[in-house]
Amino acid sequence: MNKTRIIIQREYLSRVKKKSFLIMTILGPILMASIWVIPLYLANTSNEKKVIQILDETGIFNKKFKSTAELTFVPVSMEIETAKNGLSSSGNYALLFIPKTQLNVPTSAILYSSGQPSIDVKSHIKEVMQREIESLKLETSGVDPEILKSIKTNININTIKIDENGAETKSFTEVSMVVGIFAGILIYMFIFMFGAQVMRGIIEEKTSRIIEVIISSVRPFQLMMGKIVGIALVGLTQFLLWVILTFSIVTVFQLSMAGETKLAKTDQMFSPQGKILNAEKLKEFSEKTTEKDNMEFQIIEAISTINYGVMVGSFIFFFLAGYLLYAALFAAIGSAVDSEADTQQFMLPVTIPLILSIVMAQFVITNPDGPVAFWFSIIPLTSPVIMMVRIPFGVPFWELFLSMSLLVVTFLGATWMAAKIYRTGILMYGKKVNYAELWKWLRYKQ
Repeated sequence: MNKTRIIIQREYLSRVKKKSFLIMTILGPILMASIWVIPLYLANTSNEKKVIQILDETGIFNKKFKSTAELTFVPVSMEIETAKNGLSSSGNYALLFIPKTQLNVPTSAILYSSGQPSIDVKSHIKEVMQREIESLKLETSGVDPEILKSIKTNININTIKIDENGAETKSFTEVSMVVGIFAGILIYMFIFMFGAQVMRGIIEEKTSRIIEVIISSVRPFQLMMGKIVGIALVGLTQFLLWVILTFSIVTVFQLSMAGETKLAKTDQMFSPQGKILNAEKLKEFSEKTTEKDNMEFQIIEAISTINYGVMVGSFIFFFLAGYLLYAALFAAIGSAVDSEADTQQFMLPVTIPLILSIVMAQFVITNPDGPVAFWFSIIPLTSPVIMMVRIPFGVPFWELFLSMSLLVVTFLGATWMAAKIYRTGILMYGKKVNYAELWKWLRYKQ
């Protein structure tokens, strides 16, 4: 046991001191935090006003384009060629030309711009034109557009989960889907990344013949387990650092943005002359602020429904157990070959279950309680990924316990099998190994 601990310590320290580990430990949280930070930053800093000239030959849309916080519409009356030639010198964003047609209402328009117009601008213009043309058609048919508007209703469906004790908790399916897929992909990446490190390390030591010196002082099984556990601790350390640093970055950014937003709201309550806005403007500002605050509250409420204790605890277990299972298989492959190029024939059967679990994850989130989701979360080779996808939706305790138990039992069996292959293959050099040869090693008794 003391020798195994020394090997674990050596594998752990040699890897955490590498520049690649330090770089990824810093770069990983930045990349993950940017998923939340960048969209929020762009949403709060995109204050550039886009001025769009409107040249409407039909006269239908002159007063229909209302300026927004991002877009300012300016009607112009001139020849189209003159407007096009003056677009660049005017510094405006675009020119919307609505030509007069033989039809009663126009069905097309041309948007001139010095650059590529954004999809938001095109969608806004298209929506305004569609809405006005539909109103004209309704009036022509004798239907009051206001009646049609009054019958349109937005339906909001709140989901409530009732547990066995009758307690009710609000749930958000969309949040569960995102968290589940994200956790499953992380498990997939960690298993592949650190499992491959085990295989690569064994191949390097085998080809350099250093391993012949090492096993003169330690048993092959102790060496294999030392490598697997040491690299597992490296992965766990990096994961915990990623969680802490990502949470810190996101928290600091949210606090800074919250302060800026508070100042911005205060400034918006005053006119450019420094006087407080009139009652009508204040009411409009209050309604907009309330709507935005409600949206932010719903997002916060959705995030707060996640049981972070269960998620983090389950993630650590399924990462460690899944990694130990696949690392044992990768160790067996590394001991059986002489170079990384020879691993392809043995890697395929091992990696297919992992790849299949990622492919099936998109079907699991649509029916997390179905038979496909159940069996894929129970089968040990796919359970680390699929069970993490299902946990945010709520998994019965007995299913979680069964999945964990089978994964542990399979890991022990895979370790026993890998140890027999490792014990023989670690000293085999220069011989091409096939599946028949591996079977002989498994049946070999010492």
